[in-house]
Formats: sequence, C-alpha cells, structure tokens
Amino acid sequence: MLTDEKSGDPILIGICNREAFSDSNFAWWFNSEYKLYSPKQVIVDSLVKQNNNFNTTIVMGTWCSDSRREVPNFYKILDKLNYPDNKITLINVDRKKNGIEIDVSKLNIELVPTFIVYRNNTEIGRIIETPNESLERDLLKILENNLSN
Repeated sequence: MLTDEKSGDPILIGICNREAFSDSNFAWWFNSEYKLYSPKQVIVDSLVKQNNNFNTTIVMGTWCSDSRREVPNFYKILDKLNYPDNKITLINVDRKKNGIEIDVSKLNIELVPTFIVYRNNTEIGRIIETPNESLERDLLKILENNLSN
C-alpha cells in the first residue's frame, strides 16, 4: 500500500487479490457498490453458458471513482457465474498508470478501470472505464463475438 500523491489517501499498487478490498481503507466503497449492483439475470444466464471459458485482467486505481464503481460491480457478475478467482489478474496502478513492481506498459492502459478479456491467452476484448451498455452486456458481447477463439 502506498499513499496517493493527490489525495493523501492510501492506495493499492501492483498485483493483489480481492482480499485487499477487505481493508477498511477500501471496504467502505467496495462493499457498498457490490451490494447495490444488480446485474440483469437474463444476461447473467447467457454468460453462464460461456462456461467461464475466459480469463480476465483488471487494471484499476483505488483512487479512481470509475474503478470504485465498476470493479465491485464486475466482481458481483463474476460471483454470479461462480467464476474462479485464479482466472482473475487484478493490477492496481497509480495516477500515472504505473504498477510499481509490475510493468503494465505492454497492456496499453490509458483509462482505468480496464477489464481485459482473454480466451486461450489471446485478448478478445476490453471494457474501458465505463461500459457501453452494462458490464454484463458488454462482457457477453465480447464473449459471443469471439466464439471461434
């Protein structure tokens, strides 16, 4: 954990897992957003048919309001899919999009959060900053548009 240069608040940096959000510095927003989000069940049902046949990298900033909203919502969707934690890579960056001990430059991150979806180790799509329709709808479109991979 580091201190954000702008706000003076603690921020997460580098690779971590969901457990990091149980820290009181982050739990207040993570748990609140998670509880409030209700993904559309009909879309979740369609996502279930994808058999969790994808991996996800999430690049976020705990200092970023979009990340604070979208990442808990994304986890709620994944939980409804019984998506395995070992298929998620969670990378926290600072305001300059640096992960300190992890080099994220190859991921071409411009805005956070960025959800990168992979199938067979190949990137098949991204949701950047805010979804076009909804997180679950955008994820389903990515997966359905790449069934052949």
